[in-house]
Amino acid sequence: MRADRRRVSVIIPTYNRSEILRETLHQLTRQSIPVDDFEVIVADDGSTDQTKAVVDSFAGRLHMKYHWQEDLGFRAGHARNAGARLAVGNLLVFLDTGAMAGPDFLRDHLAEHDAGRKGVIGYAYGYNPDDPLDEIGAVMAQMPPEQVVAHYAGRSGFLDIRHGWYEKCGFDLSRLTIPWMMAFSINMSVRARDFHEVGGFDEGFDRWGAEDMHLGYKLLKHGVPLALSRTAWVVEFPHERDRESGMQEVSINLRYFLRMHPEPAVELLALLIPRILFWTCDDEFRAILDWEASVRDLDVSPELARAAAEIAPSDRIAVIGAGGSVPTGLPQAELFDFDAELAARSGAHHLMGLLTPLGSQSVDTVVFTSRMAGLWPRWGEDLLAEAQRVGRKVHFTFAHS
Repeated sequence: MRADRRRVSVIIPTYNRSEILRETLHQLTRQSIPVDDFEVIVADDGSTDQTKAVVDSFAGRLHMKYHWQEDLGFRAGHARNAGARLAVGNLLVFLDTGAMAGPDFLRDHLAEHDAGRKGVIGYAYGYNPDDPLDEIGAVMAQMPPEQVVAHYAGRSGFLDIRHGWYEKCGFDLSRLTIPWMMAFSINMSVRARDFHEVGGFDEGFDRWGAEDMHLGYKLLKHGVPLALSRTAWVVEFPHERDRESGMQEVSINLRYFLRMHPEPAVELLALLIPRILFWTCDDEFRAILDWEASVRDLDVSPELARAAAEIAPSDRIAVIGAGGSVPTGLPQAELFDFDAELAARSGAHHLMGLLTPLGSQSVDTVVFTSRMAGLWPRWGEDLLAEAQRVGRKVHFTFAHS
């Protein structure tokens, strides 16, 4: 088969993990589709070990390409994009170093895409950074991935860390309120055309974490649904992680994400993930959407008119829960509302007010309207903390405690 007709391009970012990379590549030699149907691109983020020699050693068994970039810190998104630029396949499969693919891995990714346009999130056995099964490494050294999966059948600790949420939505990601939060690049695939049309991975993510969720977010906004494949699975080879440092880095990345896409779902993740509350996000957002629907027709302009009469005319104001209209007598204000339609109507920021783009002490008074009443029992402490950060005074138009 001509190189430009390969069906799949497998892109593997790597950094100084040459021996684990060797095993990852070995599993790709065992694929059930013809070797001429795919290529493998190793995108090296500045390794100084034997990575290039390992890649070269597979030249006779796989159609290999290699890209090296200078080590300027964590730049996995840059590396994946560089690999994608070298790719000739119509389908891009992103695979982490240490993600060991079963024999039907590529066949099943192809089958998912043959069934319709989508981004595919593949299952990852053994991927549980919070509570890893340390024994997996020794077992994987003795048997191929498909036997490892059979060996651990029924062991909850071997399941993908996302499995609980997959079960909760019936393994149908469209039933989640934030499906893109399940997009982990350890194992995912997308048509090359869709990948390039959304701009690939955003290279402003120059620390660990969230760049893959951001790609999932962009794909959904582009009209590409996300789907789970339990058959296009991998088994993750265990490795050490610095969870504390990782949470610090993902927190910075999520604030960057929020600056680009200010909306309540992103705001929520940017607040909760650094608190190790990732698994609560979908339920929390569903509750916010339920409250949003219940107050869709609540007009708070009379409340704001009364508030304006009590606030000094010279005050700089921020309104949290502005709704779709504000009184003409209200001084110029920064407006925020969680309802996208109403926020667009009033010119408000589409945010809850948990994490605003306002600078510290940038306004005199922050006004909370009754549109926030149903959110206050759960989010009042965080909303008040943000209000006190950005303003000198807080004014409520509803009874609160």
